[in-house]
Amino acid sequence: MLARILALTALLTCGSAAALAAQATAAPDGDCEHLTRLALDHATITAADSVAAGAPVTAAPEAKATGPVAKAPFCRIHISAKPTSDSDIGIELWIPSGGAWNGKFEQVGNGGFAGVMPYDLMAYVLSLGYAVAGTDDGHRAPNVLEAGWAMNHPQKVIDFGWRAIDETARTSKRVIHALTAKAPARSYFVGCSDGGREALMMAQRFPTYFDGIVAGAPAYAMTRLFTGGALLEKDLRASGARLNEPQLHLLQNLALQSCAHGASYLTQPLACHPDLATLACRGGATEGCLTPGQIEIASAIYATRADPATGAPIYGLQPGAEAQPGSWDAWLTGDNGKTPPYGLAFTWNYLAYMVMQNPKLVLASVTTADLVRGEHEVGASIDAANPDLSAFKAHGGKLIQYHGWNDPAIAPDYSLAYRVQVAANTPGIDDFYRLYMVPGMLHCRGGDAPTTVDWQSALEAWVEKGVAPADLTATGKDATQTLHPVE
Repeated sequence: MLARILALTALLTCGSAAALAAQATAAPDGDCEHLTRLALDHATITAADSVAAGAPVTAAPEAKATGPVAKAPFCRIHISAKPTSDSDIGIELWIPSGGAWNGKFEQVGNGGFAGVMPYDLMAYVLSLGYAVAGTDDGHRAPNVLEAGWAMNHPQKVIDFGWRAIDETARTSKRVIHALTAKAPARSYFVGCSDGGREALMMAQRFPTYFDGIVAGAPAYAMTRLFTGGALLEKDLRASGARLNEPQLHLLQNLALQSCAHGASYLTQPLACHPDLATLACRGGATEGCLTPGQIEIASAIYATRADPATGAPIYGLQPGAEAQPGSWDAWLTGDNGKTPPYGLAFTWNYLAYMVMQNPKLVLASVTTADLVRGEHEVGASIDAANPDLSAFKAHGGKLIQYHGWNDPAIAPDYSLAYRVQVAANTPGIDDFYRLYMVPGMLHCRGGDAPTTVDWQSALEAWVEKGVAPADLTATGKDATQTLHPVE
């Protein structure tokens, strides 16, 4: 891996114009449509079209669905990369035209199991003047919950894990140079959830590609998360009970009344330990109390347990947002039994298609040995848990990581643990790395709190002006809160 990184350094750093020119024949300056003639390594530009400002961006020109609207004219480039015989990595690169390009490049991460282009995030980054790229991570799927594409396709699992983002970065920089005759002055990567995992993967495996990275709520220990999902589902089945909306409100109200001091969210959830026994039914089950089975379920969700594969912690959730829309109902308990929770869907798809190769899998049949095997076999491709970021630091890279304290999908303690590990493995962590925990934030965004933060500007100031981020301001809900970097 080190040899590969060194070989690619000359191509992918800011001063690589000569190397880029040697790798591809440039299209006429600014001529978008002529890019289809560009020769690329195991990749083909399948279409290149000029898009006017105000035009909706859809998956295909003939699509009738409304997509994000371009705020500036740009060259839209479709690329298919096939680094192996079983790869078909979809890439889109948008380069502002008409003098709107700020000279910089940003790659955005995907979500879930990907399979679709992250158009909304790409449109936002384009509006800032960046050339922006995204990828479907090597497959097409009806939604990001679905992983049927992975069954008996180990190369596609590798594409999803790390190869698609590598191909996207390298190919995009070549095409940008071919169209503009310039290499990007700065390069950034921004993503959350699976995109946060991809962000850390970039810093770990490809430390010279980007000057700055934002990693939000990163699913870096992805296989451990799925193992935790399977173990939790086993507990939920064993309890024979459910947490419906009334019980979620009881849990949230208990946490807020115990620890929020009149606020709508917890600022220090680690210090909050609600006594669930106070909610126990005394004279029969009602909506105003919790049965023993319901207390057992809630306790299991809050609890940290040991990973059977490694002994590492599988963290539980923090209290305070149990009943928020899009929180426990969406990820853990389902909508009163009507909608399967996202966490269960992700866990089942991972086990059925990446580990067991069985589309008729019944989760109850999965053994601890199966979970251990999955982490060992699949983790090498999709986990981004390496805490040694010394090569990224040596490159001069800067990394901002953030996580919501009330994330119902990825427990916030995972980010706290990763920072501890980075500090132990990479001397001088404060020179290049910041972690912010956002009170009240759910998964990547949202929550009954001010949770909107301009991570982009904070990263740009650090990379381009040497202004290291200190306290940042989160806005929303007609209020603000101050975020302090974790020390």
